[in-house]
Amino acid sequence: MAKKSNQKGNQSGSPLEVLIAFGKLGVSCFGGPIAHIGYFREEFVVQRRWLDEHAYADLVALCQFLPGPASSQVGFSIGLMRGGYLGGLAAWTAFTLPSAILLVLFAYGANVLQGPIGTGLLHGLRLVAVAIVAQAVWGMARTLAPDRERASIAVVAALIILFSSASVAQMGAIALGGVAGLWLCRAALPASTGEPHMSISVSRTVGLLCLAVFLLLLFGLPVLSTWSHSQGVALFDAFYRSGALVFGGGHVVLPLLREATVTPGWVSDDVFLAGYGAAQAVPGPLFTFAAYLGAVMKPLPHGVTGATISLIAIFLPGILVLMGALPFWENFRRHARAQAVMRGVNAAVVGLLGAALYNPVWTSSVKGPGDFGIALVGFVLLTAWQTPPLVVVAISALGGIVLALAAS
Repeated sequence: MAKKSNQKGNQSGSPLEVLIAFGKLGVSCFGGPIAHIGYFREEFVVQRRWLDEHAYADLVALCQFLPGPASSQVGFSIGLMRGGYLGGLAAWTAFTLPSAILLVLFAYGANVLQGPIGTGLLHGLRLVAVAIVAQAVWGMARTLAPDRERASIAVVAALIILFSSASVAQMGAIALGGVAGLWLCRAALPASTGEPHMSISVSRTVGLLCLAVFLLLLFGLPVLSTWSHSQGVALFDAFYRSGALVFGGGHVVLPLLREATVTPGWVSDDVFLAGYGAAQAVPGPLFTFAAYLGAVMKPLPHGVTGATISLIAIFLPGILVLMGALPFWENFRRHARAQAVMRGVNAAVVGLLGAALYNPVWTSSVKGPGDFGIALVGFVLLTAWQTPPLVVVAISALGGIVLALAAS
């Protein structure tokens, strides 16, 4: 049995142990961030007992509130707790690289797919995105916007994004959700009691330094990109901004990445959605979709270099802000106002994803009754039959091929 971490924050494991544990999860964790959190709990709370339920709940609550990929942030925190800073790096590497490598391989393979079969396969992958994003909207709405106050926040956020998909509109919708949550969502908030359960020792000095770097890059990269006229800097800036401004992780990054890559003409809508569909077929975090986009970019750098830049850039802000928040989280989370803001932000995230379901997912993929039928079958399989996403991806890809062959 693995040794338990002590309550003073000292590590009782090694980075190699963390690397092996997360390597197993990196090749087997299908189903998106919510499913990943379930996998992590089973592996590290129930089986390995690296941390207790209270500590795990604290980590999940923190990472759901912060911008960035929630499941990857939870994994990084567990690695940090178990093996120190190298343990956190080992957890991120082992959980992220398998899916990133698979998506880069798909990026190279997708370019050689020709004829009805290749076209149908790619179209089927775009259609599976409709089903999976619809499932995410449905599930998140039931959990994060179950009452009329939060449902109203979600609708307003969706309307903002439907009329403007620019990053400033997305930031405004999230900020408005937080303000509305502070006003509307303060009733019936659970009290936070008990002793601190976090056992990750990150000093306030390190936390403040990470927050400073996070803000410096967020506001400094656009200036550096304009001044240097470097496509590499522009690429890093685009993906860093996407990772820094997305709340909720997972599918919510879709409109931000589309704005960052499709709008300037770096990637076409068809290529974007084909990769997004392929991302559903691989394990690990959905943010590794960035590696695919970096690989298929039209301007240099692309290929493996572009994939590496994009992958690091999209994950970096979430890790920096997590490190910055850890020393202050325990006190912050006990305030009722903070909990109300969190509820409003989460409701706005539902609206953001709902708007993304319509544009670009629906408008770019569903062109006729056959397309709608494939998407509907996928949605029912996911929601009613609890079918694994990998199976739905395979069925949708086969359906796309059948439609293409029938049309030819």
